[in-house]
Amino acid sequence: MKQIEVAAAIIHNNEGQIFATQRGYGDFKDFWEFPGGKMEPGETPEETLRREIWEELETQIVVERLVTTVEWDYPSFHLTMHCFWCHVESGSLTLKEHEAAQWLGADELDNVNWLPADKGLVEKIIRILE
Repeated sequence: MKQIEVAAAIIHNNEGQIFATQRGYGDFKDFWEFPGGKMEPGETPEETLRREIWEELETQIVVERLVTTVEWDYPSFHLTMHCFWCHVESGSLTLKEHEAAQWLGADELDNVNWLPADKGLVEKIIRILE
């Protein structure tokens, strides 16, 4: 089975909200996810996040700490997703690749249709925020 390794940013703000993005392409178009992307050879997950968030959202982030690593089997590949707690350092979170984005509080995180691999992470984030 194909292996894909990615890094995902759990971007939080001072109001206790999390930044979520809606996919605009692919098999999971319209599902919601945490922004980030595929790791390049030789890149650390933290380097991947800083690069991907700049490319996708024109924003510089501070990667604070690893929250968890999710292992998930999709029908055509196995996903390893390193999930980091982050905050915005500079920039305006300009959507370059996503259809939509929202800041969601702990009581709103269940209101969107998350990608399957992200659902367990959402439960963990709710516990962190409460």
